[in-house]
Amino acid sequence: MSHAHKQPGVVQRLQEFSVPLIAGVVAALLVANAAPDLYHRLVHDPLGGLFSSHHESHNEHGDCEQAGNSSSHGPASVTAVGFVHAVSGNSHEIHEAHGTPDSHGAAVTTAHPEEQEHGHSPWALAFIVNDIFMVFFFGIAAKEITESCLPGGALNPPSKAINPLLGTIGGVLGPIAVFLGLNSMIGQAEWACGWGIPTATDIALAWLVARLLFGPGHPAISFLLLLAIADDAIGLGIIAFAYPDPHNPVQWIQTAWIIPGVAVAAGLRWCNVQNWMPYVFIGGAFCWFALFSAHLHPALALVFVVPLIPGPKRDDGLFQEDMTQSHYSPLEKFEHQLKLPVDFGLFFFAFANAGVSMSGVNNLTWIVLASLMIGKTLGITLFSWVGSKCGFPLPAGIGLKDLVVTAMIAGLGLTVALFVSNQAFADPAMQGAAKMGALLSVLAGVSAWAISKLAGETEFGRWVESGMQRIVRSVVPDSVRIQPARQVVRSSSQSGNSTPFLNALSIDQPPSLGVWVL
Repeated sequence: MSHAHKQPGVVQRLQEFSVPLIAGVVAALLVANAAPDLYHRLVHDPLGGLFSSHHESHNEHGDCEQAGNSSSHGPASVTAVGFVHAVSGNSHEIHEAHGTPDSHGAAVTTAHPEEQEHGHSPWALAFIVNDIFMVFFFGIAAKEITESCLPGGALNPPSKAINPLLGTIGGVLGPIAVFLGLNSMIGQAEWACGWGIPTATDIALAWLVARLLFGPGHPAISFLLLLAIADDAIGLGIIAFAYPDPHNPVQWIQTAWIIPGVAVAAGLRWCNVQNWMPYVFIGGAFCWFALFSAHLHPALALVFVVPLIPGPKRDDGLFQEDMTQSHYSPLEKFEHQLKLPVDFGLFFFAFANAGVSMSGVNNLTWIVLASLMIGKTLGITLFSWVGSKCGFPLPAGIGLKDLVVTAMIAGLGLTVALFVSNQAFADPAMQGAAKMGALLSVLAGVSAWAISKLAGETEFGRWVESGMQRIVRSVVPDSVRIQPARQVVRSSSQSGNSTPFLNALSIDQPPSLGVWVL
């Protein structure tokens, strides 16, 4: 991330400690459990009709039946508001509308409280937050990924990022493996589609906890931020392709609207337009409509145009605190001018998505929580440790204890995990249980603090080394030997081989297919 404008002290502290996001979670839990009807109306009713006398009635199971409200499901006149109703009612009912025939054969639409972000109430808080506001949230994430590819960035040159990227792979595969494994033992078949929930890391909270535990300037912070950005990039792909609308197939032809959106952004770049707004509000609008009408999530719209916004020549580092830079590129201005409203807008995102009933906790909650806390820790630690033994060392200044603490912090999956929960499940009970697991992932920060304070570096490093060796030996056959990194580099340099990774595995006999998969 490039430099940021200095906000007044109180505002800057609120942003730094993610206070709006945390406050939104607390407010959502309080209102949803104390006054569930009020919470439903605040989140799912159109904002202009919150205080009208006509709103949904709930049955004894908490479901919300809407009868006779066909205007949001049938053809709508093409007006400024009717256009959105037409699109949301006819071609973009994501996880929301479930038409069931009544005794006369007519369709009666039953909508659960958690399922009205899109088709039912296009001007409800949930729709505005999840389909419009989150466009800018993921746009800023795309900006971080774009800058990390510049000279000086975390992904440039690629060799600099190999070990963190190996950790990222482990940080995605580990939670998926734990989720599917636990679900096969204590879960239900319909929960299996929630495998994508624990794959991403909350960048802001992870940075906050890492800064508190390691102190400013520690290399583990940059290592963690690269992990978080990379697995959030993977998370974007998971949201886009793993969770399409289950009721309406993806209309791939509609994604053709992305082409004029990208063409507009490329044309603006070619004309050297030094203002980010046309890129976002013209090019981005085409992409938003493309995803919306194709039944893909429109929150990812800016991913296609942000890389085309003119940016700096190099990346000065993630979350830089130096405020001396006087000139900002359009890409930097995009972030600077939106970061304050996005940070505070996360209050409404959390309020609209974190309102789950405490009574809804079940095994799915613990599966999600374990996948984040255990899967992330084991996956990142194991893959980065193996990478270090294969000749791709950890960044200087990071020991095994730091690696484990960093991996535990990466288990903070609040924001994106809440978002993916909406996409993974249509049933509000499943959504609520999964979201509660995501909320409880804040315990990952407590666990990381305990390890960082209670474990000595030498003893802990020895314990981790021994544990990793046992895990690898239990998975990799004796025919495959992992050599120490120094031995690999030394033997490679002596032999003149420039690819130590290929020599890191000493193979006595051809490995099985399972070894190649590993």
